Amino acid sequence: MLQQFLANVQGMTALAIGIIIGLGAIGACLGIGIMGSKFLEAAARQPELIPQLQGRMFLLAGLIDAAFLIGVAIAMFFAFANPLLAVIK
Repeated sequence: MLQQFLANVQGMTALAIGIIIGLGAIGACLGIGIMGSKFLEAAARQPELIPQLQGRMFLLAGLIDAAFLIGVAIAMFFAFANPLLAVIK
């Protein structure tokens, strides 16, 4: 009975890891894609602002990527040091 419960917890954890990483990747890709398109629109309208806009774009790209990597770190924490299994043992 305990082994079946442990297997169920591990299976649900694997599904949660996939959802965390998958949705995070989709969100980061959409965010950077939309930001890049808006940067190109703004650069085409006002070319004199390209250096200022470019700096802000790279800052936001780093923040978007950092948010995704934090999600990956949380997923890896659950993959390798699952606190849900420590309570059972």
